[in-house]
Amino acid sequence: MSPGDAQLGEPGSSFTPPRPNVAGHTASALKSTPNSRGAATVSDHMSLVDIDIEVEQIRPWIQRDIEQAKTCPVDAMLQVLLQRASLDRKTQQPGLLHKCLEAVLPVCNGRVKCAVKNQATLHPSKIKEALESYVSPGVESTYYEPFVKATNIAMACLKDIKVNGMRAASPMVDIICQLNDKDMFQDHQNVPSTRKPNVVVLPFQSSHNVFPLDSMEPPEHMLMNATEKPKESLLWKDVLASIEFKRKSKRLAAPPSSYTVKDYVPPKPQYLPVASVAPEDPATAASGPSQTQSKQPVPAAVQSSQKASSKSSSKRKATESVESSRKRPKVGDTDTKLDVTVQTGLYAAEMFAANVAVSYLLNLIVIDDVVWIWYYDRQGTIQCSGINFIDDLPRFMVLLYAFQRFDLEDWGRHKLFKEVTEHGRIKEGVLRFELGREDVEDVEIGDVDLEIHTSDEERVTHYGLKGRATNVFPVASEALAKKFPEIEEDGMVAKIFWGEEQRTSEPEILKKVSEIAKQQPTVDGHVPQLLWYCKVKNPTSAVRKTLGIANPGKGSRVLYILIFRKLRPITELHGEDFFNVWRQCILCHLALWKGGVHHRDVSPPNMMYYRTKNGVLMAVLNDYDLSSLAITPGPQSNERTGTVPFMALDLLSPQGQRGQVKHLYRHDLESFMWVLVWVCLRYRNGVLLPWKTRPFDEWATAGPDVCGEKKFWFQNNFLDFEPSDIEPRMWDLTADCFQALKLDADHRQAVRFRQRRSNPGASKQMHAEKIELDVDDFLQKFTCTESWIRLSTSSS
Repeated sequence: MSPGDAQLGEPGSSFTPPRPNVAGHTASALKSTPNSRGAATVSDHMSLVDIDIEVEQIRPWIQRDIEQAKTCPVDAMLQVLLQRASLDRKTQQPGLLHKCLEAVLPVCNGRVKCAVKNQATLHPSKIKEALESYVSPGVESTYYEPFVKATNIAMACLKDIKVNGMRAASPMVDIICQLNDKDMFQDHQNVPSTRKPNVVVLPFQSSHNVFPLDSMEPPEHMLMNATEKPKESLLWKDVLASIEFKRKSKRLAAPPSSYTVKDYVPPKPQYLPVASVAPEDPATAASGPSQTQSKQPVPAAVQSSQKASSKSSSKRKATESVESSRKRPKVGDTDTKLDVTVQTGLYAAEMFAANVAVSYLLNLIVIDDVVWIWYYDRQGTIQCSGINFIDDLPRFMVLLYAFQRFDLEDWGRHKLFKEVTEHGRIKEGVLRFELGREDVEDVEIGDVDLEIHTSDEERVTHYGLKGRATNVFPVASEALAKKFPEIEEDGMVAKIFWGEEQRTSEPEILKKVSEIAKQQPTVDGHVPQLLWYCKVKNPTSAVRKTLGIANPGKGSRVLYILIFRKLRPITELHGEDFFNVWRQCILCHLALWKGGVHHRDVSPPNMMYYRTKNGVLMAVLNDYDLSSLAITPGPQSNERTGTVPFMALDLLSPQGQRGQVKHLYRHDLESFMWVLVWVCLRYRNGVLLPWKTRPFDEWATAGPDVCGEKKFWFQNNFLDFEPSDIEPRMWDLTADCFQALKLDADHRQAVRFRQRRSNPGASKQMHAEKIELDVDDFLQKFTCTESWIRLSTSSS
């Protein structure tokens, strides 16, 4: 069967849907998905953790995401937050904001009694005293104590304020505003980070826990301990919101004598700009030794794993020994040099990383007497217009009133993931997934019991803001173990990610893959075994529709949970075993392409293997959440596919990054060649070489343009890279394959040159279409080489 029989367009081509967010190019001009700007560009493809990636290197990508933030009026966001804190979250209540503004007014004017002990200390009149102290001249750090004091007194007084339709204050969460200004640490699987948010919102119990020797009653704690630095470091998993301060004005206006409900008056600026302190485009920053680590562009996600043993069937780490953290500079020590919006974005990344499947996050930025609400989810970031909380205290009070009534789900913690208790104590690092039928749109194989091991050494976690945010954890399930006894020895993993709504889902693509496997022996047994999955309701576009943000569905994401058989990474193998698995993946990929499934993200983490009971090596071409079906017409995605170090040179070109290069079969096959050289030159006998002796680290820490230049140099000078200790047969294979790549590129260039000379008026696209080979003919350029034939014979 020729490739044209099973797919649209010319032989060996894949129509990636056009991206609507690329300026200057119409949809009809786009031939593949262009490179998106910001963290999502590479965050979810980048499970290359055989590289020592610093968390700090991610900052340019975080900044890019922040620069792309959407904006909305603060009253619209307050209405959304109040709706979530109401008795009926699903029914729109347009008058809720006005009712709450009227209800909090007595607190603002000091005319209510506090229902807790020590009424004199927590009297609402003390709010004005704290705000008067806040506006006094001083440095930034003098802001913290009066702000925390005013906020905690306000919440004590708001606790008993009743508004028809609103829930009571949440006793389970019982939030408190806590001064921090102290280092907070988090380990991203041997990649440490240190951050120091000024103030945080967290449950009262979490605040109380960091003052272990103190026996203060809650009212005293709210005013005394909460306004001091914690005795012990707070944990990111407990933080519900961070509050970052900047002081720019020497003198601020005093609070008015009384407050009334009035129309919103926007401050100046109404929205916060992002002061650029990083390179204008992270992708263009050089990645050589002269670059400081804070400016090196890298993926917006660090997906890593601590050990090389027994990896998962999805985004798994390549075998490595992670360099000692003591060799790394302290992470977070230059945060103060960043724009406050980027600092707060980094805090959001820490909060996302600290908990599984967080739906969204809220942070606050306070500059002088104005507070801005920032909303983060995996679709992107939303910034609200500012509130002058000195002049318009009622609106700030309404924000606190909503926060105080939030349960953990309202704070973005996903209710389907529950903590596990054992003998009355929380079992650290273990979550139970509880499926509620009202929460899912699609579920396969019915209800199951899932125990997810979030602290397991084999986990793969995500660090960043937007994108798929793929996490992979070992999982146990009695129901699935009983249903699939053959996977008992290997075990199972849960892949948890935020897939794009417009893209054909991975379960749908895997159904097509299974159909092909029944007909093609090179596919049967060489694709991941999906044991169970579900798609959770509530897309990220919903809040954008409510807020009135333009094009709310663009890039909308939904949560998926997929359970697979656990697999092992190809990087553990070497010599004939490596070639055997690598070649099986190529043949599986070819059959799938012909059958209409285009993988388009060939990389080491997506090439796995397992052994049969008879010891036979079985390759698995893994991870189809960025794949496409040839029969799917029109735009379906906002996400660029491919892992930069392994993408074909055509796709790394400026035209390719703009989506003007059609994704062809030869591009994926070229990716297999980059995988070959990556593994052969960076590993010896299945073990990652020390960082000083291995090449290509900069391929993964550079943007597409820089990476393309480095790879182009390698392709034209590959003979200069021959290691002295590489197995001769594997170097011969590498050299033969790259010679074939180089000759093909030279041939296509020569043909285009002759065609344009003979027909100067013809379009570039017309010339390209005439010189593309059939997929089998292109593959034969490699399979007919002497080294390929020799290895194929010896491994069969």
